[in-house]
Amino acid sequence: MSDLPRKAVTRTAKLAALPLGFAGRATWSLGKRIGGRSAEVVAREMQQRTAEQLFKVLGELKGGAMKFGQALSVFESALPEEVAGPYRAALTKLQEAAPPMPTHTVHQALAERLGEDWRGLFLEFEDKPAAAASIGQVHRAVWHDGREVAVKVQYPGAGEALLSDLSQLSRFARLLGPLIPGMDVKPLIAELHDRVSEELDYALEARAQREHAAKFAGDPDVAVPDVVHQADQVLVTEWMDGIPLAQVISDGTPGQRDRAGQLLARFLFCGPARTGLLHADPHPGNFRLLPAAGAEDGEGDPARWRLGVLDFGTVDRLPGGLPRTIGDSLRMTLAGEADAVYGVLSEEGFVKESIDLDPAAVLEYLLPIIEPAAVDRFAFTRGWMRDQAARIADPRSPAYQLGKQLNLPPAYLLIHRVTLSTIGVLCQLNATVRLRDELESWLPGFVAAAETGSEVKAQADGLAAEV
Repeated sequence: MSDLPRKAVTRTAKLAALPLGFAGRATWSLGKRIGGRSAEVVAREMQQRTAEQLFKVLGELKGGAMKFGQALSVFESALPEEVAGPYRAALTKLQEAAPPMPTHTVHQALAERLGEDWRGLFLEFEDKPAAAASIGQVHRAVWHDGREVAVKVQYPGAGEALLSDLSQLSRFARLLGPLIPGMDVKPLIAELHDRVSEELDYALEARAQREHAAKFAGDPDVAVPDVVHQADQVLVTEWMDGIPLAQVISDGTPGQRDRAGQLLARFLFCGPARTGLLHADPHPGNFRLLPAAGAEDGEGDPARWRLGVLDFGTVDRLPGGLPRTIGDSLRMTLAGEADAVYGVLSEEGFVKESIDLDPAAVLEYLLPIIEPAAVDRFAFTRGWMRDQAARIADPRSPAYQLGKQLNLPPAYLLIHRVTLSTIGVLCQLNATVRLRDELESWLPGFVAAAETGSEVKAQADGLAAEV
């Protein structure tokens, strides 16, 4: 493959080919149907061709185009099964691999960023990349002190490509939107655009990863590789083996799926509480399932396995952890306190002042979505995700009409996307998870207020008895 395409006109032309390709295949399929082939067979072939083109264009462009593809891939579980099949392999492929940079480009980048004698920093360096992502690729190496390391090298011109891609993709948002029913693609693209400057800054990423590595050092459930060295657009971290989460999704055992799902949910809620940071890029390519010490991959008790977490380029800074408002409103919704929930949502800006909604209708809208928090154990499935997406996306549904009137305040946008993405991955895993346990342990307001109320009532009862 040639170097990362950087000229705006080249990238724009490639991205423009996506909607044109969709239209061309629609015409092709109509011709095939007129020619006598069944609609089902033709539709399946068209979806397969669309998926192949989607991966080819997004994977080759890398940058913001691939970042969008990765963000989109975690929502494939919301697609109707007859549509999801052809897209699943192509979108999931974006999570673990992409066409690599040529070796000479990698060497040139390392010489510019680490110095002409960069090879002296390593005892070994593998030219073939171990992984390629949206703005950089990773090479396996051995640091000069003998540690196995991962060397992440940013693609030359990645910043320009990111901004250009996302600007162009926003123009096609209406055409790309139908890929995921019930989801407005344009705000997703806008939010990704707002985060790119941070993700391009490897110094910020190194700082966030060091903070996580320190807080989770020795943790029995979560492992974060520490930072070894950082210079300009190169980041060197400890190497982490393990089973990629995409592999667990495709052929993991039930025990592996449940353990991965439980730990993913735990990290989502305990991360902000322990570090003040929210890991905001929860696609499967950023996670590994690590067997217990002494056990080979695929063997041993899954209950002892840990979740390995990679890539801290995108984080949300939450010094106080997740907002207490989330725990309060979730607890009150489960308790059926419609007026109280509506009051909180209005105060936080989820319901605009100009809108007047029925609190009972809002409660009815929310309850199916938070079903996993209402029970001790919940089985996340693609079917459940599709049902939720269909309920919210069907214009004939009361949920669709009400949802259109709700607002997502900017302060909650990233939290919302990360939570929704994580749920998407849990559904891909088909994992049974004790989500309520994690909420009770880590989400401010989910139980604390209820416990305080019980203590006050007990004190009041005691005073009444004395009187």
